[in-house]
Amino acid sequence: MCETLKNNYQICEEIGRGRFGTIYRCFSPIKNEFFACKSVDKSLLKDPTDQECLQNEAKIMSLLSPHPKHCPNLRCLVSCIEILKPENILFDEMNRVKLADFGSADWVAEEGTLSGVVGTPYYVAPEVVMGRDYNEKVDVWSAGVVLYAMLAGFPPFYGETVEEIFEAVVRGNLRFPPKVFRNISPEAKDLLKKMICRDVSRRFSAEQALRHPWILSGGETVSMD
Repeated sequence: MCETLKNNYQICEEIGRGRFGTIYRCFSPIKNEFFACKSVDKSLLKDPTDQECLQNEAKIMSLLSPHPKHCPNLRCLVSCIEILKPENILFDEMNRVKLADFGSADWVAEEGTLSGVVGTPYYVAPEVVMGRDYNEKVDVWSAGVVLYAMLAGFPPFYGETVEEIFEAVVRGNLRFPPKVFRNISPEAKDLLKKMICRDVSRRFSAEQALRHPWILSGGETVSMD
């Protein structure tokens, strides 16, 4: 770790570990606050794509970390994040939702597209798996899968191998097993159908999802008429 970091923060225990990075809890005596610090061993970054991800992550953090919606010293949200999954959804001491680990984050201009297979098999959108160009709606798909997993206790698409999971994702056959969803409201299932929609043109945008009656009611059962 660099001396500047050590001089300004007290490095505490390890709280997480990924493919290249290790997350530590650290304390700022000046601000009297705890933060999360990610340390990356650059010698492990042999692939140009991995190196680019690290560079992009640092740039995104420097631009967006002051935003109140983002955790200090954690990864920062951008237009297309591609890595939404339960492990990266955090809560702060005020129970506000924060998102973490944006190593695969990238910018996408309005009406722009990205390409490349990025993401965790259970949560990645079908257009990504099929190698097509995609836009920010891949995040809506991923968020829908996360919501499904929160309500059901398991993801909507699964398999014994990565290949089988990808095949299930591409088929996009969204089901609501009666025994599992018997206490889940029709409004919640309606939102899931519109977020986990294989047809990108019909899939909800983030704005539409946030305006859905189930979201506006705080998860209560309401009429959609």
